[in-house]
Amino acid sequence: MRSRHPHSGFTLLEMLVVLVIIGLVAGLVGPRLFAKVDSSKVQTAGVQIKLLRGAIESMRLDIGSYPTPEQGLVLLVTPPSEPTLRGRWKGPYLDEAVPLDPWGNPYQYQIPGDDGRPFGIYSFGADGRAGGEGNDADIGRGAAADQPPR
Repeated sequence: MRSRHPHSGFTLLEMLVVLVIIGLVAGLVGPRLFAKVDSSKVQTAGVQIKLLRGAIESMRLDIGSYPTPEQGLVLLVTPPSEPTLRGRWKGPYLDEAVPLDPWGNPYQYQIPGDDGRPFGIYSFGADGRAGGEGNDADIGRGAAADQPPR
């Protein structure tokens, strides 16, 4: 008869080898996955900016002017307080509230826009501050506004 050991299982050495292998795989694959997440946030911001630009242009056709900096992007979902504009406003021009950028910051709106545009909508990027490079660069500003999102 064979005797069975009631305490069969993995040894500490086997567990350590498995943990080292998992650590190596995570170290190689993890940075690539996080880089994809960052680039997808940049792409999402570019798409949202295009959506907001289209909504503002639709609203301009109805009310005859762009929102002032004081009114901002909120005018896309909230009727104006001025009676003459309120009568022509046919919104809301977005299905939901004005979205935040992928990093949780509000989109910036300015009149006039960069490069002679009538208005500008942009995100400060991952760092939430003007300027920057890579994922921290402003999205939707200047010549970069005409480029497809990265």
